[in-house]
Amino acid sequence: QVQLVESGGGLVQAGGSLRLSCADSGRTFTRTAMGWFRQAPGKEREFVAVISWSGGSTYYTDSVKGRFAISRDNAKNTVYLQMNSLKPEDTAVYFCALKPVGFFSDRIYSSETEYNYWGQGTQVTVSS
Repeated sequence: QVQLVESGGGLVQAGGSLRLSCADSGRTFTRTAMGWFRQAPGKEREFVAVISWSGGSTYYTDSVKGRFAISRDNAKNTVYLQMNSLKPEDTAVYFCALKPVGFFSDRIYSSETEYNYWGQGTQVTVSS
């Protein structure tokens, strides 16, 4: 059974950094695409970043390009989101999501409707 557990959120000043982690404790699927999404108060959940199974393909929403970096360690079943130069508008609950992919697939997905499994979320608050 897939169980995604996020960690690493917290309170940070503008310009600071945080590193989020998401561990898949179930290890149910051989190959997965992993994404990060976020939801700010009063707003809909939005895509942040995605990484393919091999790590060779990544994609970011425009507002975080050059500041955030997604990576993964398949041996640890863990995906990371390094967040630098944080801004108050980055304040949100951050969710990781998992999509099983085919044996030969290294695709990436930016739509939340593509993802089958979600973590419980971790709060990131950036103060000005």
